[in-house]
Amino acid sequence: MATHSLTTSLSSSLLLPPRKLVNSSLIQCCKTQNESVELSTNGKAGFPEKSPQKQQLKNLPPRPRRIILVRHGQSQGNVDESVYTRIADPKISLTEKGKAQAEECGKRIREMIEKDEADDWKVYFYVSPYKRTRETLQNLARAFERSRIAGMREEPRLREQDFGNFQDRERMRAEKAIRMLYGRFFFRFPNGESAADVYDRITGFRETLRADIDIGRFQPPGEQSPNMNLVIVSHGLTLRVFLMRWYKWTVEQYEKLHNFGNGGVVVMERGFGGRYSLLMHHTEEELREFGLTDDMLKDQEWQKIARPGELNYDGPMMNSFFTHFEDDDCQ
Repeated sequence: MATHSLTTSLSSSLLLPPRKLVNSSLIQCCKTQNESVELSTNGKAGFPEKSPQKQQLKNLPPRPRRIILVRHGQSQGNVDESVYTRIADPKISLTEKGKAQAEECGKRIREMIEKDEADDWKVYFYVSPYKRTRETLQNLARAFERSRIAGMREEPRLREQDFGNFQDRERMRAEKAIRMLYGRFFFRFPNGESAADVYDRITGFRETLRADIDIGRFQPPGEQSPNMNLVIVSHGLTLRVFLMRWYKWTVEQYEKLHNFGNGGVVVMERGFGGRYSLLMHHTEEELREFGLTDDMLKDQEWQKIARPGELNYDGPMMNSFFTHFEDDDCQ
């Protein structure tokens, strides 16, 4: 059900070095980690993930080098929408082309990782339970021998947006037309979900993922490698919502994003301060094609240098949302 293909740009960009974005001199972050903790207490309501107790923990496992988002390969439903009328969405398979896309995706990911020239790298997989995503992972993982795979977990919260059960083709077309009028984020399909519903379950998964990162759950016993790569194999809308939730993008920003191509990849790479930025791997031009705006790109530039727990108190969203700042009396 892709609306726009990024396979060529985002997938081929896996081997390209990141480019420097436009001047980011207006981007500010806290001077110290302690300062970010002190400033993040919203009255009595604090942020547990930024609490002083957590900052004082010793020997925290290293954060993964990358979080790699992969959309499943071409499925039967991508080439013939009538399939949804007779096969349950979770049971729809990949086409032969989709399997080849997945296998090629695995090779590109491995080539990207090997350019780090690290000896101890591994991959850990999270996968949607749908048949097409599981088949994508099985074919993608052919690029990795057993010693390189730290583990995998099937995660139901990474499933596709629910469009209802067995779908009526003509009714679904009508509903999708209505969705474009109502808004892609809030429109809920009858007996199904809206993107907002997906956002809620992805919020739960994100907290699980952050806990896994904090305790190094995916690290093999006795190992704490900074060269771990997490790979999330899921669906186009679900992955866009995941990025929205991770980077706190607005509904308006989300609705301007395009879908990944089948077998397409987006890479969140650890920046200089420890946070994850799309600009550590992708170019500005690629992210603009994906749908990122100037404000979103400026924030990604800040993500490259900021540390976990820091907040961007002079973020571009603030200045673009509150237009009265242009008034001299409000400076």
